[in-house]
Amino acid sequence: MLRTAICDLLDIDVPIIQAGMGSGFTSAELVAAVTNAGALGSLGAGSMPIADLRRHIGRIGDLTSGSYAISHMVTVLDPEAFELTLASRPRAVTFALDDGGGELIARAHDAGIVVIQQVHTVAQAYAAAEHGADVITAQGGEAGGFGGTVSTMTLVPQVVDAVRPVPVIAAGGISDGRGLAAALMLGAAGINIGTRFLTSVEAPIDDAWKRAILAAASEDAVRADVFNDISPVPGRPGYGTVPRALRTAFIDDWSARRDEARSQADRLQGEFAAAGAAGKFHELFPFAGQTAGAIKEIRPAAELIAEIVRDAEALLAQAASFLA
Repeated sequence: MLRTAICDLLDIDVPIIQAGMGSGFTSAELVAAVTNAGALGSLGAGSMPIADLRRHIGRIGDLTSGSYAISHMVTVLDPEAFELTLASRPRAVTFALDDGGGELIARAHDAGIVVIQQVHTVAQAYAAAEHGADVITAQGGEAGGFGGTVSTMTLVPQVVDAVRPVPVIAAGGISDGRGLAAALMLGAAGINIGTRFLTSVEAPIDDAWKRAILAAASEDAVRADVFNDISPVPGRPGYGTVPRALRTAFIDDWSARRDEARSQADRLQGEFAAAGAAGKFHELFPFAGQTAGAIKEIRPAAELIAEIVRDAEALLAQAASFLA
């Protein structure tokens, strides 16, 4: 059976983490489905209203007794939401876009919670390790949502060397067993997957968004700098992230008019808010990574996990033949 150091640390059966992603992209049902399949489900707290976060956490407890994580974007961290996270005692908390300088990590540790820090550069990995992160997720630029510029293949082994013995999770451009096997060969202790789980049966996103991912080629998942023009990410600028999403008329139009987008940021932020409230944010910014080109069907999360592990095990066993 395929097990690595993070399986014991996170009390999971297989070294797969479902990315927390953003508020509204995950749900108690998705988290529980992933967790019950032996991986680590993650609830994306993001800018989720506190009442919704409380409801999802309670629902997770009804659906599973296994390990799960709650993911927070430090740049928009709601103190009340973080207090609720600490009180709920998930197995892990994930921080993205910053690490709070170590204070948030210390608070999580005081509550007995494992800390997973997402980074995009070797320098960020050094800082996260120094601040006490238990696990480092090295996310390559292929990933959906906010990411950096260095590719997964290049970033992961450098981060592994930089923070050893802290276990490293590979993220970005991974959607199947080949990706898991490759990540382990790069020195990672597991993988973090986002886009593939967006197209799971249990993902709460609109079906039109799922269909758009199925229909997309990898080159359709573009870095949309204009998002930061419209809605600048607050906090430490050193993380230098830009969101990746499937091309839409909105992205193409405003990417060609970035100065105008900055000047109309307030109005466009209102457009974002209205689209989100109507459940149509994906019509403007359907976040997705470059693995979109490899995803061809919507399937239950448990099936995806079982297939990823089965295929990775077969490939790793086959790899010995290369030495003959």
